[in-house]
Amino acid sequence: MGRRAQASNWCLWLSGIAGSIAYNWSRPNMKSSVKIIHARLHAQALTLAALAGAAVVEYYDHKSRKNEDRYATFLPIESYAPKE
Repeated sequence: MGRRAQASNWCLWLSGIAGSIAYNWSRPNMKSSVKIIHARLHAQALTLAALAGAAVVEYYDHKSRKNEDRYATFLPIESYAPKE
């Protein structure tokens, strides 16, 4: 996952927390600790949905590239062989 995807997931998680806290604070019959736990659970569900969406996009992106190299290029192992 790239830095942009990580940053967008963090922003999505933070906005999910903020929105859920704002929604839960409008409900007066709950304790504060329960409101915070609900906000965290809502934000985690939102983040999981975003990660699943990103996985689907990556899958179809790789699937659409037929002629390009699909796998990462690694350093050759011979350069790390022990010297004799």
